[in-house]
Amino acid sequence: QVQLVESGGGLVQPGGSLRLSCAASGIIFSIYDMGWYRQPPGKERELVASIPSGGNRNYADSVKGRFTISRDNAKNTVYLQMNSLKPVDTAVYYCNARRIIGTSTVLDYWGQGTQVTVSS
Repeated sequence: QVQLVESGGGLVQPGGSLRLSCAASGIIFSIYDMGWYRQPPGKERELVASIPSGGNRNYADSVKGRFTISRDNAKNTVYLQMNSLKPVDTAVYYCNARRIIGTSTVLDYWGQGTQVTVSS
């Protein structure tokens, strides 16, 4: 029922740009916190950026000033604009939807991921 579908990944040269999109269905999108995570080869999954339903945007220090997260609740879509890409940005990027209910329940959904490769 719940589905998150990422798109927009690909191969780019250092200094280039990509725009990732994540289309959600099966959830009340506007009340979910949305985020982008990535998993570089051989490393753990890490938070890249988040845009809560009712809070400020957050970015990992490594991407601050280069990446921009945004959401369009009318389209049930969250975006990640990536500029000035570096080889260390190479990873599988995952879309995440999360809702915390009370103090003990977490609804957590993930997309299948999209590959971003930064190489010359």
